[in-house]
Amino acid sequence: MYDFVLIKPLCREKSKMERLDYVLERSLKNYKYNTIATSDEFERADLKGKKVVFAFSLGESGINLEYYEILKKIRLDKNSMEGCTGALIVDGASEFYTKAIARELTLSANMAGCTFIGKSLVEGTGTLKNYNIIAKNLSADNLEAYIITAEALIKNLTDFKSPVKSTPRILVVHAGSSKKSNTKMLWDIVRENLGNVTIEEIALQDGEIKDCKGCPYVTCRHFGEQSSCFYGGVITEQVYPAILTCDALIVVSPNYNDAPTAYISAFINRLTALLRVNQLSGKQLFAIIVSGYSGGDLVAEQLIGALNMNKPFILPSRFALFETANNPGEIKEIPEIEKSASAFAENILKQIKT
Repeated sequence: MYDFVLIKPLCREKSKMERLDYVLERSLKNYKYNTIATSDEFERADLKGKKVVFAFSLGESGINLEYYEILKKIRLDKNSMEGCTGALIVDGASEFYTKAIARELTLSANMAGCTFIGKSLVEGTGTLKNYNIIAKNLSADNLEAYIITAEALIKNLTDFKSPVKSTPRILVVHAGSSKKSNTKMLWDIVRENLGNVTIEEIALQDGEIKDCKGCPYVTCRHFGEQSSCFYGGVITEQVYPAILTCDALIVVSPNYNDAPTAYISAFINRLTALLRVNQLSGKQLFAIIVSGYSGGDLVAEQLIGALNMNKPFILPSRFALFETANNPGEIKEIPEIEKSASAFAENILKQIKT
Protein backbone atom coordinates (compact mmCIF):
# COMPACT_ATOMS: atom_id res chain seq x y z
CA MET A 1 0.00 0.00 0.00
CA TYR A 2 1.55 3.27 -1.14
CA ASP A 3 1.26 6.49 0.86
CA PHE A 4 1.34 8.56 -2.34
CA VAL A 5 2.54 8.73 -5.92
CA LEU A 6 5.72 10.68 -6.66
CA ILE A 7 5.60 12.37 -10.06
CA LYS A 8 9.23 13.21 -10.73
CA PRO A 9 9.83 14.11 -14.38
CA LEU A 10 12.96 12.57 -15.82
CA CYS A 11 15.98 14.86 -16.22
CA ARG A 12 18.65 13.47 -18.51
CA GLU A 13 21.37 15.60 -16.91
CA LYS A 14 21.72 13.75 -13.61
CA SER A 15 23.96 16.42 -12.08
CA LYS A 16 20.99 18.81 -12.09
CA MET A 17 19.01 16.35 -9.95
CA GLU A 18 21.54 15.88 -7.16
CA ARG A 19 20.14 18.41 -4.69
CA LEU A 20 16.52 17.42 -5.31
CA ASP A 21 17.44 13.74 -4.96
CA TYR A 22 19.06 14.47 -1.62
CA VAL A 23 16.06 16.46 -0.38
CA LEU A 24 13.70 13.67 -1.45
CA GLU A 25 15.90 10.96 0.06
CA ARG A 26 15.69 12.72 3.42
CA SER A 27 12.05 13.85 3.34
CA LEU A 28 10.51 10.67 1.89
CA LYS A 29 12.50 8.09 3.86
CA ASN A 30 9.60 7.03 6.10
CA TYR A 31 7.04 6.60 3.31
CA LYS A 32 6.12 4.07 0.65
CA TYR A 33 5.47 5.53 -2.77
CA ASN A 34 5.31 4.73 -6.45
CA THR A 35 7.29 6.90 -8.91
CA ILE A 36 6.21 8.24 -12.30
CA ALA A 37 9.09 9.64 -14.36
CA THR A 38 7.81 9.92 -17.93
CA SER A 39 4.72 11.13 -19.74
CA ASP A 40 4.03 7.58 -20.96
CA GLU A 41 4.05 6.31 -17.38
CA PHE A 42 1.76 9.16 -16.40
CA GLU A 43 -0.68 8.33 -19.18
CA ARG A 44 -0.81 4.65 -18.17
CA ALA A 45 -1.22 5.35 -14.44
CA ASP A 46 -4.58 5.43 -12.70
CA LEU A 47 -4.17 8.38 -10.33
CA LYS A 48 -7.81 8.93 -9.49
CA GLY A 49 -8.31 9.47 -5.77
CA LYS A 50 -4.61 9.22 -4.91
CA LYS A 51 -2.30 11.58 -3.08
CA VAL A 52 0.39 12.97 -5.35
CA VAL A 53 3.72 14.71 -4.83
CA PHE A 54 5.05 16.60 -7.85
CA ALA A 55 8.82 16.96 -7.58
CA PHE A 56 10.95 18.33 -10.37
CA SER A 57 14.28 19.94 -10.95
CA LEU A 58 14.82 22.93 -13.22
CA GLY A 59 18.14 23.84 -14.77
CA GLU A 60 19.38 27.36 -15.39
CA SER A 61 16.81 27.70 -18.19
CA GLY A 62 13.91 26.75 -15.93
CA ILE A 63 12.92 24.07 -18.44
CA ASN A 64 12.44 20.35 -17.88
CA LEU A 65 11.27 18.80 -21.15
CA GLU A 66 9.69 15.72 -19.60
CA TYR A 67 7.75 17.98 -17.24
CA TYR A 68 6.17 19.71 -20.22
CA GLU A 69 5.22 16.37 -21.74
CA ILE A 70 3.43 15.46 -18.51
CA LEU A 71 1.83 18.91 -18.33
CA LYS A 72 0.51 18.38 -21.86
CA LYS A 73 -1.14 15.10 -20.80
CA ILE A 74 -2.75 16.80 -17.79
CA ARG A 75 -4.16 19.63 -19.89
CA LEU A 76 -5.54 17.33 -22.59
CA ASP A 77 -7.26 14.93 -20.18
CA LYS A 78 -9.58 17.05 -18.05
CA ASN A 79 -10.22 14.14 -15.66
CA SER A 80 -6.68 12.76 -15.37
CA MET A 81 -6.34 13.80 -11.72
CA GLU A 82 -9.92 13.39 -10.53
CA GLY A 83 -10.06 13.07 -6.75
CA CYS A 84 -6.30 13.53 -6.28
CA THR A 85 -4.74 15.59 -3.51
CA GLY A 86 -1.41 17.20 -4.34
CA ALA A 87 1.65 19.07 -3.15
CA LEU A 88 4.82 20.25 -4.92
CA ILE A 89 8.58 20.38 -4.43
CA VAL A 90 10.37 22.44 -7.09
CA ASP A 91 14.15 22.73 -7.14
CA GLY A 92 15.84 25.39 -9.28
CA ALA A 93 19.33 26.28 -10.45
CA SER A 94 18.63 30.03 -10.47
CA GLU A 95 16.53 32.53 -8.52
CA PHE A 96 13.79 32.38 -11.13
CA TYR A 97 11.06 30.11 -12.52
CA THR A 98 10.37 27.81 -9.55
CA LYS A 99 7.17 29.52 -8.47
CA ALA A 100 6.04 30.33 -12.02
CA ILE A 101 6.32 26.67 -13.04
CA ALA A 102 4.62 25.55 -9.81
CA ARG A 103 1.68 27.90 -10.34
CA GLU A 104 1.06 26.81 -13.94
CA LEU A 105 1.19 23.13 -12.98
CA THR A 106 -1.08 23.65 -9.98
CA LEU A 107 -3.73 25.41 -12.06
CA SER A 108 -3.61 22.75 -14.78
CA ALA A 109 -3.78 19.83 -12.33
CA ASN A 110 -6.54 21.58 -10.38
CA MET A 111 -8.60 21.99 -13.55
CA ALA A 112 -8.10 18.24 -14.12
CA GLY A 113 -9.58 17.44 -10.70
CA CYS A 114 -6.69 17.74 -8.20
CA THR A 115 -7.07 19.41 -4.80
CA PHE A 116 -3.96 21.04 -3.30
CA ILE A 117 -3.28 21.28 0.40
CA GLY A 118 -2.68 24.68 1.99
CA LYS A 119 0.89 25.95 1.60
CA SER A 120 1.24 23.39 -1.17
CA LEU A 121 4.69 24.42 -2.46
CA VAL A 122 8.20 23.88 -1.17
CA GLU A 123 10.76 25.47 -3.48
CA GLY A 124 14.52 25.67 -3.51
CA THR A 125 16.03 28.49 -5.53
CA GLY A 126 19.58 28.24 -6.83
CA THR A 127 21.19 29.98 -3.85
CA LEU A 128 18.57 28.84 -1.30
CA LYS A 129 18.41 32.45 -0.09
CA ASN A 130 14.65 31.97 0.11
CA TYR A 131 15.41 30.00 3.32
CA ASN A 132 17.38 32.73 5.09
CA ILE A 133 14.61 33.57 7.60
CA ILE A 134 13.36 30.01 8.04
CA ALA A 135 16.91 28.74 8.63
CA LYS A 136 17.49 31.42 11.25
CA ASN A 137 14.26 30.51 13.03
CA LEU A 138 15.20 26.81 12.97
CA SER A 139 18.85 27.40 13.96
CA ALA A 140 19.85 25.41 10.88
CA ASP A 141 21.64 26.05 7.61
CA ASN A 142 19.58 26.81 4.50
CA LEU A 143 19.77 23.30 3.02
CA GLU A 144 18.65 21.72 6.28
CA ALA A 145 15.79 24.25 6.47
CA TYR A 146 14.79 23.22 2.94
CA ILE A 147 14.69 19.56 3.97
CA ILE A 148 12.76 20.22 7.18
CA THR A 149 10.19 22.22 5.22
CA ALA A 150 9.87 19.41 2.65
CA GLU A 151 9.38 16.87 5.45
CA ALA A 152 6.57 19.00 6.90
CA LEU A 153 4.95 19.30 3.47
CA ILE A 154 4.88 15.52 2.99
CA LYS A 155 3.43 14.98 6.47
CA ASN A 156 0.74 17.58 5.83
CA LEU A 157 -0.17 15.84 2.56
CA THR A 158 -0.36 12.34 4.04
CA ASP A 159 -2.39 13.62 7.01
CA PHE A 160 -4.76 15.69 4.87
CA LYS A 161 -8.50 15.10 4.98
CA SER A 162 -10.98 17.25 3.14
CA PRO A 163 -12.69 19.62 5.62
CA VAL A 164 -16.42 19.36 5.03
CA LYS A 165 -19.06 20.79 7.35
CA SER A 166 -22.77 20.21 7.83
CA THR A 167 -23.37 23.97 8.03
CA PRO A 168 -20.48 25.66 6.19
CA ARG A 169 -19.98 29.42 6.14
CA ILE A 170 -18.90 31.15 2.93
CA LEU A 171 -17.19 34.54 2.74
CA VAL A 172 -17.38 36.34 -0.60
CA VAL A 173 -15.03 39.24 -1.30
CA HIS A 174 -15.61 41.43 -4.34
CA ALA A 175 -15.14 44.99 -5.53
CA GLY A 176 -17.81 45.34 -8.17
CA SER A 177 -21.30 46.73 -8.76
CA SER A 178 -24.18 44.46 -9.73
CA LYS A 179 -25.24 47.11 -12.28
CA LYS A 180 -21.93 47.34 -14.14
CA SER A 181 -19.62 44.48 -13.19
CA ASN A 182 -19.92 41.30 -15.25
CA THR A 183 -17.93 39.51 -12.57
CA LYS A 184 -20.33 40.52 -9.81
CA MET A 185 -23.28 39.58 -12.04
CA LEU A 186 -21.78 36.13 -12.53
CA TRP A 187 -21.39 35.72 -8.78
CA ASP A 188 -25.04 36.70 -8.33
CA ILE A 189 -26.04 33.87 -10.68
CA VAL A 190 -23.81 31.40 -8.82
CA ARG A 191 -25.28 32.50 -5.49
CA GLU A 192 -28.80 31.70 -6.65
CA ASN A 193 -27.68 28.10 -7.07
CA LEU A 194 -26.03 27.68 -3.67
CA GLY A 195 -29.26 27.17 -1.80
CA ASN A 196 -29.50 27.40 1.96
CA VAL A 197 -25.87 28.09 2.87
CA THR A 198 -24.66 30.86 5.18
CA ILE A 199 -23.01 33.49 2.96
CA GLU A 200 -21.42 36.79 3.93
CA GLU A 201 -20.53 39.29 1.20
CA ILE A 202 -18.05 42.10 1.67
CA ALA A 203 -17.80 44.77 -1.03
CA LEU A 204 -14.33 46.25 -0.73
CA GLN A 205 -15.11 49.38 -2.69
CA ASP A 206 -17.57 50.49 0.00
CA GLY A 207 -14.69 51.56 2.27
CA GLU A 208 -11.24 52.99 1.82
CA ILE A 209 -8.81 50.08 1.35
CA LYS A 210 -5.21 50.84 2.21
CA ASP A 211 -2.60 48.39 0.92
CA CYS A 212 -0.03 46.77 3.20
CA LYS A 213 2.88 49.14 3.85
CA GLY A 214 5.27 46.49 5.15
CA CYS A 215 5.31 47.32 8.86
CA PRO A 216 8.15 45.87 10.94
CA TYR A 217 7.49 42.28 12.07
CA VAL A 218 7.05 43.29 15.72
CA THR A 219 4.45 45.92 14.81
CA CYS A 220 2.58 43.55 12.49
CA ARG A 221 2.51 40.80 15.11
CA HIS A 222 1.38 43.20 17.83
CA PHE A 223 -1.69 44.20 15.83
CA GLY A 224 -2.21 40.63 14.60
CA GLU A 225 -2.52 39.44 18.19
CA GLN A 226 -5.53 41.76 18.44
CA SER A 227 -6.92 40.51 15.11
CA SER A 228 -6.18 43.97 13.80
CA CYS A 229 -3.77 45.92 11.60
CA PHE A 230 -2.10 49.31 11.89
CA TYR A 231 -4.15 50.70 8.99
CA GLY A 232 -7.56 49.57 10.28
CA GLY A 233 -10.61 50.25 8.13
CA VAL A 234 -12.96 47.72 6.53
CA ILE A 235 -10.22 45.07 6.45
CA THR A 236 -9.91 44.86 10.23
CA GLU A 237 -13.51 45.77 11.04
CA GLN A 238 -15.25 43.38 8.63
CA VAL A 239 -12.83 41.17 6.73
CA TYR A 240 -10.73 39.82 9.60
CA PRO A 241 -13.70 38.60 11.70
CA ALA A 242 -15.30 37.08 8.60
CA ILE A 243 -12.09 35.29 7.60
CA LEU A 244 -11.73 33.78 11.06
CA THR A 245 -15.24 32.32 11.02
CA CYS A 246 -15.63 31.25 7.38
CA ASP A 247 -15.04 27.76 5.99
CA ALA A 248 -14.63 28.87 2.39
CA LEU A 249 -13.49 32.08 0.72
CA ILE A 250 -14.73 33.04 -2.74
CA VAL A 251 -12.68 35.77 -4.42
CA VAL A 252 -14.72 37.54 -7.11
CA SER A 253 -12.34 39.48 -9.33
CA PRO A 254 -12.35 40.80 -12.87
CA ASN A 255 -9.13 40.60 -14.83
CA TYR A 256 -7.47 44.02 -14.74
CA ASN A 257 -4.31 44.04 -16.88
CA ASP A 258 -3.85 40.29 -16.28
CA ALA A 259 -4.00 40.73 -12.51
CA PRO A 260 -6.62 40.86 -9.75
CA THR A 261 -8.04 44.31 -9.02
CA ALA A 262 -6.13 46.66 -6.72
CA TYR A 263 -8.74 46.16 -3.98
CA ILE A 264 -8.41 42.37 -4.14
CA SER A 265 -4.61 42.61 -4.11
CA ALA A 266 -4.72 44.92 -1.09
CA PHE A 267 -7.10 42.53 0.67
CA ILE A 268 -4.66 39.64 0.14
CA ASN A 269 -1.66 41.65 1.29
CA ARG A 270 -3.44 42.81 4.44
CA LEU A 271 -4.11 39.20 5.53
CA THR A 272 -0.49 38.99 6.68
CA ALA A 273 -1.18 40.55 10.09
CA LEU A 274 -4.01 38.09 10.74
CA LEU A 275 -1.74 35.16 9.85
CA ARG A 276 0.88 36.20 12.37
CA VAL A 277 -1.13 34.57 15.14
CA ASN A 278 -3.86 32.56 13.34
CA GLN A 279 -3.26 29.39 11.33
CA LEU A 280 -6.36 29.75 9.11
CA SER A 281 -5.91 26.09 8.16
CA GLY A 282 -8.86 24.12 6.79
CA LYS A 283 -10.33 27.05 4.84
CA GLN A 284 -10.98 26.51 1.14
CA LEU A 285 -10.42 28.95 -1.72
CA PHE A 286 -12.67 29.48 -4.74
CA ALA A 287 -12.61 32.19 -7.41
CA ILE A 288 -14.82 33.74 -10.06
CA ILE A 289 -12.78 35.47 -12.75
CA VAL A 290 -14.11 37.37 -15.76
CA SER A 291 -11.79 38.73 -18.45
CA GLY A 292 -12.64 41.29 -21.08
CA TYR A 293 -10.33 39.61 -23.56
CA SER A 294 -8.03 36.85 -22.25
CA GLY A 295 -5.69 36.03 -19.36
CA GLY A 296 -8.04 34.64 -16.74
CA ASP A 297 -5.52 31.86 -16.11
CA LEU A 298 -2.91 34.47 -15.13
CA VAL A 299 -5.25 35.93 -12.50
CA ALA A 300 -5.99 32.43 -11.18
CA GLU A 301 -2.27 31.65 -10.94
CA GLN A 302 -1.70 34.81 -8.91
CA LEU A 303 -4.48 33.83 -6.50
CA ILE A 304 -2.94 30.36 -6.22
CA GLY A 305 0.50 31.79 -5.48
CA ALA A 306 -0.78 34.31 -2.95
CA LEU A 307 -3.44 32.34 -1.09
CA ASN A 308 -2.60 28.65 -1.57
CA MET A 309 1.21 28.67 -1.75
CA ASN A 310 2.15 31.67 0.40
CA LYS A 311 -0.91 31.40 2.64
CA PRO A 312 -2.66 28.26 3.90
CA PHE A 313 -5.93 28.20 1.95
CA ILE A 314 -6.80 24.79 0.50
CA LEU A 315 -7.28 24.77 -3.28
CA PRO A 316 -10.26 22.48 -3.93
CA SER A 317 -10.70 20.69 -7.22
CA ARG A 318 -11.66 23.05 -10.08
CA PHE A 319 -11.55 26.03 -7.76
CA ALA A 320 -12.24 28.73 -10.35
CA LEU A 321 -15.02 29.68 -12.75
CA PHE A 322 -13.75 31.53 -15.83
CA GLU A 323 -15.73 33.56 -18.34
CA THR A 324 -15.05 36.25 -20.96
CA ALA A 325 -17.30 39.32 -21.15
CA ASN A 326 -16.61 42.96 -21.93
CA ASN A 327 -19.57 45.34 -22.14
CA PRO A 328 -21.69 45.71 -18.98
CA GLY A 329 -24.28 42.94 -18.80
CA GLU A 330 -22.65 40.89 -21.55
CA ILE A 331 -22.14 38.00 -19.11
CA LYS A 332 -25.87 37.33 -19.12
CA GLU A 333 -25.86 36.85 -22.90
CA ILE A 334 -23.33 34.00 -22.85
CA PRO A 335 -25.00 30.75 -24.00
CA GLU A 336 -25.69 28.35 -21.12
CA ILE A 337 -24.21 30.72 -18.53
CA GLU A 338 -26.85 29.55 -16.05
CA LYS A 339 -25.69 25.96 -16.59
CA SER A 340 -22.04 26.91 -16.00
CA ALA A 341 -22.89 28.87 -12.86
CA SER A 342 -25.03 26.03 -11.54
CA ALA A 343 -22.26 23.47 -12.13
CA PHE A 344 -19.77 25.69 -10.31
CA ALA A 345 -22.14 26.13 -7.37
CA GLU A 346 -22.62 22.36 -7.25
CA ASN A 347 -18.85 21.88 -7.16
CA ILE A 348 -18.50 24.34 -4.27
CA LEU A 349 -21.16 22.52 -2.25
CA LYS A 350 -19.57 19.14 -3.00
CA GLN A 351 -16.24 20.37 -1.64
CA ILE A 352 -17.44 22.07 1.54
CA LYS A 353 -20.72 20.47 2.67
CA THR A 354 -21.49 17.02 4.02
